Amino acid sequence: MNALLALSRGIDRLNEIIGKTVMWAILVAILISAANALVRKIFSTSSNAWLEAQWYLFGASFLLAAAFTLKQNEHIRIDIVYGMFSRSVQHWIDLIGHALFLLPFSLLMVYYLWPYTMKSFNSGEMSSNAGGLIIWPAKALLLIGFVLLTLQAISEIIKKIAVMRGDMEDPNPFMSSHDAATAEAEALIGEMKK
Repeated sequence: MNALLALSRGIDRLNEIIGKTVMWAILVAILISAANALVRKIFSTSSNAWLEAQWYLFGASFLLAAAFTLKQNEHIRIDIVYGMFSRSVQHWIDLIGHALFLLPFSLLMVYYLWPYTMKSFNSGEMSSNAGGLIIWPAKALLLIGFVLLTLQAISEIIKKIAVMRGDMEDPNPFMSSHDAATAEAEALIGEMKK
């Protein structure tokens, strides 16, 4: 189990670095959007390449941060139902969900996105918009995003089994929305009293 936990830590570290780095893509997309709007208003000109660059950057931030979001346990779930169960049942729900739904879906997407991306890369596929960008980087982002999500699913399965066996502490203990709001309110009150 130690080797698997080491693998899990490596995957977590990779996705954390990528997730925190790709956050900057949103800032760059905003700056490009603002510059493009100014150029369009001041000089009455624009470029489809700049518009597509914004889409690529937004896509990169969304697709490449999905695995980091899973690592942080920040994906949306129905906490009302999930929170009704004991923590051991919640662990089983997470394990089954990751092993039977997330992992097979991610693997299937990687399987189908590989030839899709390679065909676009080999043909030098270009945007149909005048002055647009090449398409294969956007398709590669899809592929890379699902590869990272697949790796993180494997990491989450390893960690969930380790937690259930008692080999490690729960890295993401469940807290209901009500408990989270109460804790946040108490922290704010504590800061206000200082």
